[in-house]
Amino acid sequence: MSTKVLPKSFYNRKVHTVARDLIGCRLLHKGVGGIIVETEAYNREDPACHAACGLTERNRAMFGSPGRAYVYFTYGMHHLVNIVCEEEHKPAAVLIRALEPTDGIDEMRRRRSPVKGLRDLTNGPGKLAEALGIDLEQYGLPVYRGDLKVFERAADWQKPKIVTTPRIGIRVGTRRKWRYCAKESGFLSRKLAAKGAAK
Repeated sequence: MSTKVLPKSFYNRKVHTVARDLIGCRLLHKGVGGIIVETEAYNREDPACHAACGLTERNRAMFGSPGRAYVYFTYGMHHLVNIVCEEEHKPAAVLIRALEPTDGIDEMRRRRSPVKGLRDLTNGPGKLAEALGIDLEQYGLPVYRGDLKVFERAADWQKPKIVTTPRIGIRVGTRRKWRYCAKESGFLSRKLAAKGAAK
């Protein structure tokens, strides 16, 4: 596994580029986490993006500098973690949708009890936030230093096969293929359709 943390400059790029390039990278919170296998892209021109309505107290982190965590609470029960991208004042973020667990699996099982199956620990954005212990305390914190960090791709993930599909769980912008998945991963939040096109 790579021990090199991705720099802030990695996130100061187009959100779609970052969403694709995060596949195969490793997300850890206090040493617990795994390989990112699924992401979704959101930007201000997108009606499904929280920033589409303008600056609010909730989405303030999205308008800040790139490489920071945008964490929000939804449905009264789940935290979701995003990473802010692009330039400051140009809100965009990548939602981390699924991980392949690699580090601190026993701790994940404790947090996700009674879940025991490896696949079910982190195959969804709410699940992975719970498994990694991510909540609103990480809101706005940089992911290139501190307890929450993203590491560059390991050698065996240098050229992942990536599939794009429409995003999941939204009511607007549903036709945009802004969901990025590791084609051969068994840890996705939802299985890929048989005709998914590799990009």
